Amino acid sequence: QVQLVESGGGLVQAGGSLRLSCGASGRTFSGYAMGWFRQAPGKEREFVAAISWTDDRTYYTDHVKGRCTVSRDNARNTVYLQMNSLKPEDTAVYYCAATTRMRFPNVFYYSSAQYNYWGQGTQVTVSS
Repeated sequence: QVQLVESGGGLVQAGGSLRLSCGASGRTFSGYAMGWFRQAPGKEREFVAAISWTDDRTYYTDHVKGRCTVSRDNARNTVYLQMNSLKPEDTAVYYCAATTRMRFPNVFYYSSAQYNYWGQGTQVTVSS
């Protein structure tokens, strides 16, 4: 059974940093990808970042580009999201996701419908 477990969320002041981790168990995602989505209260879940397990290609939403870095550790089957210069509008529950529905690279990297494994979410709160 595949499990994704996130950690690293918390409360941080605006301008601060957090690093989220997502450990995967049950299978590897070679040839596919893992990503991060977030959902703020009253809003739809939105794409944040993704990384291909095939190569080093990464994808970001414009809202976080330049402030966040997604990376992976193959040996640990873990993906990370380093978030810097955090803003109050980054406040949300952050979800780790993995897909075996589409090979990467893929133009639909941002589509939550293409991700078939999800973590339980970790809260990130940025105070002003």
